[in-house]
Amino acid sequence: MQLHRDNYLFAVFFSFALHAAVFALVSNTLFDFQAKPAKDTKEQIIFAQVLPPPVQPVPPQAKAFEATKATVPPPASAPTNTISTAAASLETAIAEKQEASMAAPPAPTAEEWSFAAKYTQKNSKGYRYSWGQQVRSMMGTAVEGPDQGVVRFRIEIAPDGTLSRLDTLWTTSAVAEQLARKAIEAMPPLPPTPTGKPLIFDKTISFTPYANDGPPSYKDDCLPDPPAFRNRFVWDGKSPQVHADPEPQEKLDPQAMEECLRQLPRDSIEAEMARDQRIMDQWGSRKQGR
Repeated sequence: MQLHRDNYLFAVFFSFALHAAVFALVSNTLFDFQAKPAKDTKEQIIFAQVLPPPVQPVPPQAKAFEATKATVPPPASAPTNTISTAAASLETAIAEKQEASMAAPPAPTAEEWSFAAKYTQKNSKGYRYSWGQQVRSMMGTAVEGPDQGVVRFRIEIAPDGTLSRLDTLWTTSAVAEQLARKAIEAMPPLPPTPTGKPLIFDKTISFTPYANDGPPSYKDDCLPDPPAFRNRFVWDGKSPQVHADPEPQEKLDPQAMEECLRQLPRDSIEAEMARDQRIMDQWGSRKQGR
């Protein structure tokens, strides 16, 4: 009985010691995993001093430039309303700008009409030019603006010189067309046509401050007209394919050439200048802004 009690006490003591050992081991492990407070560290401050570069000696040229610069007065300060002042100046300049204008050319003289009534070459070339010049001279001064423009007519003149037909092909200004029609209605009696037949032609009247119909050039009127270009290989796909040769140019006989040369007027500088200007306009050499 005493032995059994001793064994029981030993077992209880052993169990207690074992639990104490396990508890101590677990406690040490947990305490080791706890974050340790960081040690206090003192901040270190470092001071850096930047030394200026060594002073270089100033050359004599720089000294002279500085002295000259000091004598120049500073520019005046710009006003605060510079933009508004510039806008006002621009509006004033636009308001004071004079519109471009071109006076009407003089009407053909009696001598010019006498030549036009006898010149039969190139579909009465002289008569057609004098007719357009007469109309433009009666339209007045052309002024830059919305009323300027160009109008093209198809005209038929009877053998006695009276107007028998007038059609407007196109126009860029209703005012220019109206002025041209009024001038045509008020034209003085014209001489008969050179060929004694009705004269049918198209004529452009320019009512602008920068262009006018200059006198034509007559020096090449006795030469035959160059043939119109026609593609000799054109084919409709149905008819027999034939290559048409260009038609040969007709040559005047000596008597007709002599008669034609007798009608030609003397060359004038104005006619050559107008011819050159027409060629430049045709090939895109017109100045910008015109």
